[in-house]
Amino acid sequence: MTVITVGSRASHLARAQVTEYLAPLRRRFPHVVFRHRVVTESADRDRRTALAEVSRAAGGAAFAGAQEAALLAKEVDLVVHSFKDLPATPTPGLVLLPPPAREDVRDALCGSTLDGLPAGARVGTSAPRRIAQLLAARPDLRLVPIRGNVPPRLAKARAGGLDAVVLAAAGLRRLGRAEDISEPLPTEPFTPSPAQGALGIQIREGDAMLRDLLGGLGEPETDAQVRAERAVLTTLRSGCDMPLGAYARIRSDGSLSLTARVTALDGTREIAVTAAGPVTEPEVLGRTVADGLLRHGAGPLLDAARVITG
Repeated sequence: MTVITVGSRASHLARAQVTEYLAPLRRRFPHVVFRHRVVTESADRDRRTALAEVSRAAGGAAFAGAQEAALLAKEVDLVVHSFKDLPATPTPGLVLLPPPAREDVRDALCGSTLDGLPAGARVGTSAPRRIAQLLAARPDLRLVPIRGNVPPRLAKARAGGLDAVVLAAAGLRRLGRAEDISEPLPTEPFTPSPAQGALGIQIREGDAMLRDLLGGLGEPETDAQVRAERAVLTTLRSGCDMPLGAYARIRSDGSLSLTARVTALDGTREIAVTAAGPVTEPEVLGRTVADGLLRHGAGPLLDAARVITG
């Protein structure tokens, strides 16, 4: 009997994502035993330090580095990530399989709608992209740093005097907390993080057995979307600690459309570029859009954000 050890973070959301990914595999491969192993990440051990500092200390892999190390050490055979948490630069010796179908890509306000927030409302989020995009839409808002897993963040919003918090709609839905969504924020102008809502399925590069077993089970449209979005990250040498959003969609004619947006951290300036290309060349499209952002002046905005976030 084949035994496959699947790694993830310890959070309720990470466990829910593993359950979601493994459910169809267990039906398809009844002869395979899938075991789950929790791997604690630096961002989970330290919830008091600012996320930018934790990420910097972890080399940009605060949500993935320990899991990748466990994979390389053969302590686990496969890791299920929140795709948006993975660094843009691939880790040598590891590869990503095509992901399953994507969940809701949008950010969600919990506690109030955007128009319902009073002037000077306190909104909880620590993500530079969300802070920048919210300030671009509502310069009057006061953004309050808030970290932790989804249920504690919702509890802090109620107990901590916040008018709302911003979370990924995908995480809320996977946890059965869709009723906590007051308003899903539209992808224009709230362009989500690259690969938001998708699962990142990572294995060792030389694991031919798992590649053969699972490699053909991904969802082609989701695969093309996240590859285009992450190509923007790679080209701009950016990461999840930057005010950058990217979202790709399959158009009715079968082509791939990609929008990427860079926003000044204070919300005073935004640069967005949209382009389309063949669905078979998502990385080319991602590089094209990233180059367009740079031509329109996104470089100085990203450089300023790097100085502020460390």
